[in-house]
Amino acid sequence: MREPSDHGPTARLSPSMPTAPSPLETLTARLPTEIWATPYVGGRFPGSRAVTERPGLTEGANCQLFAYEVLGHFALHVPAWRSSDLWADTGHTERVPVARPLDLALFNAGDDPWGAHVGVAVGEERILHLCAEVGRPAVWSLGEFARRERYRTLVGYKRLLPGGD
Repeated sequence: MREPSDHGPTARLSPSMPTAPSPLETLTARLPTEIWATPYVGGRFPGSRAVTERPGLTEGANCQLFAYEVLGHFALHVPAWRSSDLWADTGHTERVPVARPLDLALFNAGDDPWGAHVGVAVGEERILHLCAEVGRPAVWSLGEFARRERYRTLVGYKRLLPGGD
């Protein structure tokens, strides 16, 4: 019997062999510099006067506005909802048990969606969010959220429906 060679269909990847980029790397690499430079500004939330007068992320955003703008970069659009409205919606979104990239994730101290923190799933159980704690966008694992009192509960995931109402 022949031993498997280092080439052909039985070859295994070695640390020096290149691998395809992960969904996390692919998705985050497609985001423009302006998104990564967004400062956290709690008063700039969807539907606020500040956002109506000066749309976009240049002046800063809260977590929801940031998440919606990230989705907008990928041609996905969410109405200017606060977190509890997002969670209650069934016309544009659906609740899903497991996130895939570009699903929305809601976190809170408890299971109430009112006032929940909103981020965007980017793959590998990681969430891109505008982090008040550091003042800029960050990618955290689910464990990093769970270690913080105000984010310890994953309220759940919402997926945008194709052609939502």
